[in-house]
Amino acid sequence: MAKVGKRLAEMRKGIDRDHSYPLSEAITHIKTRAKAKFDETVEIAMNLGVDPRHADQIVRGMVQLPNGTGKPVRVAVFAKGDKAEEATAAGADIVGADDLAKDIQEGRLDFDRCIATPDMMAVVGRLGRILGPRGLMPNPKLGTVTPDVTTAVKAAKGGSIEFRVEKAGLIHGGVGKASFDDEALAQNIRAFVDAIVKAKPSGAKGTYVKKVSLSSTQGPSIRVDLASVQDAGAA
Repeated sequence: MAKVGKRLAEMRKGIDRDHSYPLSEAITHIKTRAKAKFDETVEIAMNLGVDPRHADQIVRGMVQLPNGTGKPVRVAVFAKGDKAEEATAAGADIVGADDLAKDIQEGRLDFDRCIATPDMMAVVGRLGRILGPRGLMPNPKLGTVTPDVTTAVKAAKGGSIEFRVEKAGLIHGGVGKASFDDEALAQNIRAFVDAIVKAKPSGAKGTYVKKVSLSSTQGPSIRVDLASVQDAGAA
């Protein structure tokens, strides 16, 4: 077992690691223990009853966090002509076509989300080996290959995040900052969990959501009672 540092051991005091806390109480524990000199990200981790090695048990999608992530998002858009102008007007940070593809091939990937119009996929497709491993490849199922670049750019800027299940059925994501008020964090967490529940794949058997935990960037993990997350009346 890995040795726990004094700082983390101190933050774990008062937390029962085997107990599942109501969402409001878990948020309080997270925020009071976020003592770093920067605004820590609040992260959610969910253990799912799926085996992502099977195609019919993949969990993947997008979720719009109602209060954003608290993190600025740089958006690149592959588009030409009117669509390029539309993307720029919507707030895209980088807009281009072959020139953008060249920049990416040369290692310039100064963006967090990549969007493309359908007619640009012949160009984007050649970048799969670069964008794919970084989770940046545009995908029509995720709404990042679309003629409606205005909606896609505004969604990305406004707190739309991608999720995908990893090995051992783990799925995680940032759901805000420790500086957010409690209700803003609760709304974001509920939105994330709801998106995962709705994305339940056809091949999932037995218990789908096994465990939900919250943590801050440098804080301890705290188990959350799933029922309190799914109860819209909980705070």
